[in-house]
Amino acid sequence: MHTSTRLACLRFATLVIIAGCGGGGESATTTPTTPTAPTTPVAPATPVGPVGPLVIGQTYTDENGWLEYVPGNAPLVIIAPHGGSLAPSALPDRVCAGCVTVNDANTQELAREIIAAFERRTGAKAHLVVNRLSRRKFDANRDMGEATGGTIALQKPWAWLHAAVDSAKDITTKRHGRGLVIDLHGHAHAVARLELGYLLSESELRQSDATLTASSTMLRSSIAKLSTDSRSTTDRGVPMLRGPFSLGTLLASAGFPSVPSAQDPAPKVGEEYFNGGFNTQRHGSVQGGALDAIQIECNFAGVRDAPNSRAAFATALANALAIYFERHYGWKSSP
Repeated sequence: MHTSTRLACLRFATLVIIAGCGGGGESATTTPTTPTAPTTPVAPATPVGPVGPLVIGQTYTDENGWLEYVPGNAPLVIIAPHGGSLAPSALPDRVCAGCVTVNDANTQELAREIIAAFERRTGAKAHLVVNRLSRRKFDANRDMGEATGGTIALQKPWAWLHAAVDSAKDITTKRHGRGLVIDLHGHAHAVARLELGYLLSESELRQSDATLTASSTMLRSSIAKLSTDSRSTTDRGVPMLRGPFSLGTLLASAGFPSVPSAQDPAPKVGEEYFNGGFNTQRHGSVQGGALDAIQIECNFAGVRDAPNSRAAFATALANALAIYFERHYGWKSSP
């Protein structure tokens, strides 16, 4: 994204559209990795977004109550785009080439559990952005055209959602300088593991560390900035994907198999894998922003299928993130 475009995406301002990626589908058989992008409607002319001054821990919603933002004070932003259940009859079902309408079951509940676990672990509250609408009506991980299916009434909510994320990023940048966005999803692929998406394809991940380094592949990732400025100089570059202190390795060490990680460096040929979508691209550092982004695709059993599973995974993720933030961002929790 050019500098002029980034300036146009300031908090509460009209949002400019960029091309989106795939990812985030519950059904392994109906969810294409890269849906066909439809023609994008024009964004609303009037500024939209949560109205400040924003209070930490207070819930803000758009005018319809379809979208939610809870500001935090930690350098962490969690987006739950596909776990909503609201299906207003006034909104038509989305119809577009490549449209995916299957929800990611229990991901909204999982996101809230992660927020609570992170606060218990660190003493700080992460930002939370939630889409409460069913994916049949609105896809909160696509460009405006595909997200809304062409429904004019959803253009303003789309803009509100990304203004909320931009607000969280702006607060994080002013308070901490750097931070991380996690876009939380669920998958139904054959291999039961977490899939961490960095905007790198499975074929790229199967390349050797030396090849990835020589081709500067990490600069095309959603953690491009962190790969060059991690506080731990030995972790810079490819180790951020599958080194000992990568997020995937930390989670796998806690009992939650993950790819990429030291334990599972890349999907094998023929294995399904989501590498990140619109939110990971728009809100990560591949475009030069101050916050990095990782899409986490969660398998169902043992992660999001039941309250005890969600609590266990949330605790493991909070512990991993506490290590990750201190080592790579220099942010130390204070429980």
